[in-house]
Amino acid sequence: MIWSLLRIVAFLAALLALAFGFTLLAQADAVLRLSFAGWELTLHPLQIAIVGLVALGVVWGILKLLGLLLAVLRFVNGDETAISRYLDRNREKRGFQALADGMMALAAGEGRLALIKAQRAQSYLDRPELTNLLIAQAADLSGDTPRASEAFKALLADPRTRFVGIRGLLMQKLAEGDTDTALKLAQKAFELKPRHADSQDILLKLQSGAADWKGARATLNAQAKSGALPKDLFRRRDAVLALQEAKGVFDEGASIDAQEAAIAANKQSPDLIPAAAMAARSYLNRGDKKNATRVLKKAWEAMPHPDLAAAFAEIEPEETPDARLKRFRALTALHPDHVETKQLLAELSIAAEDFPAARRALGDLPTTAPTRRILAIMAAVERGEGGEEATVRAWLSKALTAPRGPQWCCDKCHAVHSEWTPICENCQGFDTLSWRAPIETTGPSATAAEMLPVVVSSPKPVPDGPKPIDLEAIGRRAN
Repeated sequence: MIWSLLRIVAFLAALLALAFGFTLLAQADAVLRLSFAGWELTLHPLQIAIVGLVALGVVWGILKLLGLLLAVLRFVNGDETAISRYLDRNREKRGFQALADGMMALAAGEGRLALIKAQRAQSYLDRPELTNLLIAQAADLSGDTPRASEAFKALLADPRTRFVGIRGLLMQKLAEGDTDTALKLAQKAFELKPRHADSQDILLKLQSGAADWKGARATLNAQAKSGALPKDLFRRRDAVLALQEAKGVFDEGASIDAQEAAIAANKQSPDLIPAAAMAARSYLNRGDKKNATRVLKKAWEAMPHPDLAAAFAEIEPEETPDARLKRFRALTALHPDHVETKQLLAELSIAAEDFPAARRALGDLPTTAPTRRILAIMAAVERGEGGEEATVRAWLSKALTAPRGPQWCCDKCHAVHSEWTPICENCQGFDTLSWRAPIETTGPSATAAEMLPVVVSSPKPVPDGPKPIDLEAIGRRAN
């Protein structure tokens, strides 16, 4: 407010001073006489001032005209001038407009239009870090892989866009199934940006697929340091990778380090069933039955599993069925109501030829939660008790269409695996396998096997009792 008032006062003062000056010139009596070739010109002071101003304006106009002519000559010669700057601004405006249109087309999923706009922007702008990126994404969207690859490679020349170029080529190689090249690109992307979460995930998956467990553990550590993984998930996945490092523990000439790796994996994640089984076998290789028993009991307490029972049986491979049934009470007493515990007791009782005890162990599981394993156990119980052959066949035929029971299932694609692996063989997901009942499909089978229980016979009703394991596998464990 004050500053505006001061400016108005200053402007009025200048006008007053100019008017006062012209007044003094008008009242002055002095004259200027100019004579030339018989001509005489008389000028008063005010006229002199006006002529001076006009002369100054003419000189200024002449200088500007000369400057314009000089600028035209420089423009023709290729030098930067106001004209060239104007044209450059116009080209830049058109280029950025084409770039904006291309980005809008890309967001709308119009790959071809985005590519046309990107190429137009490239012809107007000298901004390859922008235009090459748009060209690459537009070409990739429209299915022009060679053009996209060329644009991504052009991005490698600029340090500011090198990571984007590597990542673009990485995604192309993954889509092509070239995992070897993709692994090298992922490693380079990780070197440029070690805290980039998506690059970490891709590198970890590729290293796991290539069985580079040491490198995968280093990548996992980087994920943990960057805060991308919770501590409990980090410990679980590190245990998975440590377990894979120790896979050669039972190979001929396996080192003590390999055995230690298996034990370390179990310590990091005691509920990881394969790690517990491998750690127990590592202790058995050393003759340490006490620690093997401790590891398996701790894992069974976390979650009963048939692999743990198999490893527990290996502690005393030569014992009698009755002695085994007695020794297994260390496990079965931990979760007596768990389905796996009930099935294990039934199988151990069958091995000891105590068929009534096997029937009592199962309880009502054959009717409330029938699985192939449970129904196979019931068939064995019927045969062991001297039941009719038709009843045995009825149980076995019913098992053909019964649910499989808990399996190693991928939580992403729901693929079923015969044994645990760190990588899903179907979707390549890392650490996605869990022990659970698979999603069962419904509908008649091609061979109409679901009619067999009706055709053969109907099994006898079963009293109350537990859930799922494989009869033949139990028989092998018992022996």
